[in-house]
Amino acid sequence: MTTHTSGPRPGQILTRAEIHPVLGGAGYAGICPAIEKKNVLIFSDDKVGERFGYRDGWLAEDDDIGPVFTYTGAGKRGDQAMEGGNKAILEHVDKGRTLHLFVAVGKVPGSDTRTHLYVGEFKIDARKPFEIKEAKDELGANRNVIVFRLRPTGLPVRREVDTLPRATHTRSRFNRSAGRITRAYRRQRRQLLQRTGAGQVAAIRDDLADAFEENSLAAGETIGQLEVSMRDATAHLMVELYNPSNNTIYEPTGSAASESVAEAMTQLLLARHHLRSVAHSQPLHLMVLTPELPREDLRHLLAEHGIGLVYRTASGDFSEFEPNTTPSGSIPRAFRCLDCPVAA
Repeated sequence: MTTHTSGPRPGQILTRAEIHPVLGGAGYAGICPAIEKKNVLIFSDDKVGERFGYRDGWLAEDDDIGPVFTYTGAGKRGDQAMEGGNKAILEHVDKGRTLHLFVAVGKVPGSDTRTHLYVGEFKIDARKPFEIKEAKDELGANRNVIVFRLRPTGLPVRREVDTLPRATHTRSRFNRSAGRITRAYRRQRRQLLQRTGAGQVAAIRDDLADAFEENSLAAGETIGQLEVSMRDATAHLMVELYNPSNNTIYEPTGSAASESVAEAMTQLLLARHHLRSVAHSQPLHLMVLTPELPREDLRHLLAEHGIGLVYRTASGDFSEFEPNTTPSGSIPRAFRCLDCPVAA
């Protein structure tokens, strides 16, 4: 449980000299853990983000839980790592610390002292704490950055100027290593929390994805993450298993049960919907990846929607299931995944 303070009120504009004595922390870093005060202070500055090709801010659209503020982690050169301030953000709830968000708004008149708007208290999004995206470092080289998803715990200050712009068109970006990095961080966190139940299903999903990627790479295939910017939205669709050579998306599941298969199918249909406007030399192929062969009615359901199936066999290999008929008869050619790539 986080510790609430009698500190600043959302909407106040303060300098660091006024903030740190009350909430703790020190210096001018973007992330300031305050161990004694049991706080973590986050400072967002658009001018810093512009230098490295990213921007922090509110997603324009709320999800089923509510609003989300995205914040890019610390680290100016090379891939960002889940250490230092980044780790402090990820683990603030576990450590009993309160997360405070500030946004740079200007300077004290007649000086170079920066002023910061206090947005409010936040928590890391328990369902999806972060995403790995590609951005530039201070040397102009491409690198992976950690983008945290933060949810307000009370009534924050939500200015229009701090809202991310909606994408004017759908586009995609391929990243070879982001999916593996994301799964590795998720695995580390599960080990720390030692969760069961849903955590076990998630662990099976990540292990399956890793095994499939390793199997594909060993066979000479290219597998990585596809980041999809959706038209008229600020949220991104992140596909962790994508083969650019044959334009195939694989969506792994943590079980072969109907709930897991249906969730994977939904993600694939969303990807198909948004990627229709993106030009590619080959048709888009959709594949569900399961830890074992699902039951017959689920296999028919996937085939009816033009979605293929790859499953892990008892020997640990991967095999593609090719349906022949449905309960109502033969599957129309338009619904069959005849041209889906055979798993290596």
